[in-house]
Amino acid sequence: MADVHSRDVRSKNMRAIRTQDTAIEQRIALILKDRGFTYRVQDKALAGRPDFVVPAQQAIIFVHGCFWHRHHCYLFKMPATRTEFWAGKINSNVERDRRYIQQLQESGWKVLIVWECALRGKLRLKDEALIERLEEWLLAASHSGEIDHAGLHHYRGV
Repeated sequence: MADVHSRDVRSKNMRAIRTQDTAIEQRIALILKDRGFTYRVQDKALAGRPDFVVPAQQAIIFVHGCFWHRHHCYLFKMPATRTEFWAGKINSNVERDRRYIQQLQESGWKVLIVWECALRGKLRLKDEALIERLEEWLLAASHSGEIDHAGLHHYRGV
């Protein structure tokens, strides 16, 4: 199926997508703040410039868009046009994510990925379930993990 937008319009639309302080990141920030966690955002000193750093728990939280980071869920669909370009771009994002997570884990951090599908969409977690999973991981987990629309899991690799 052909793109319904011209190349210039599609390019303009893609440039408008925010890379930080997104609605889903704001939701996680509110949960952390409401639960009394002290955190830093976009720490440039750490690999991958994590979305959230919670020093007291030696924890890193990344909030990943399912499309941009190729989460195998109902929100990810490879574009039908320029497929080779998009596959290359997304694959490089996934590989970069793996490197950053490995570097952080080797430095003693536990890493959590909160996937977009946990925060929005028809299968998103209810607010209380999301809050419980996030708090459970921060306070109890000694391992890296992921939260998606199905709940909390051990980190399986991006």
